[in-house]
Amino acid sequence: MQVHQILAGKEIDKIWSVGPEQTVYDALEIMEIKNIGAVLVMENGRMVGIFSERDYARKGILKGRASKDTLIKDVMTSKVITVETEQNLQECMGIMSDKHIRHLPVTKDGELVGIISINDIVTMIIREQRAHIRSLESYITGNPY
Repeated sequence: MQVHQILAGKEIDKIWSVGPEQTVYDALEIMEIKNIGAVLVMENGRMVGIFSERDYARKGILKGRASKDTLIKDVMTSKVITVETEQNLQECMGIMSDKHIRHLPVTKDGELVGIISINDIVTMIIREQRAHIRSLESYITGNPY
């Protein structure tokens, strides 16, 4: 299973983002409204970082920064790890585990096309396993689903 299969089921035309000069509060509002755990940081159509709940907790709250006074550029993760649409989900899980991250922006031919989360990957793997189990049960019993 590959990343593009996850993106096929998502609203990939909706990449939620903020600018580096926006406040942490602005990002948190978007994240709450959209029920997401991270937003990309975009400047002039180019990804310059990612801001996640973890960034807020570790670089904001624990440092005593106020969300309405702190700019995204001061707390974002600027070294963003990305994956390509053709990478398999096992590779993505390995990257997320090794780097201790939960979100991966997705590129195709160097262009940003979406973002996936650990939840997206787990959900897709569970669906795939359920379908496989149904197929095996059908084969064993001789009954089509």
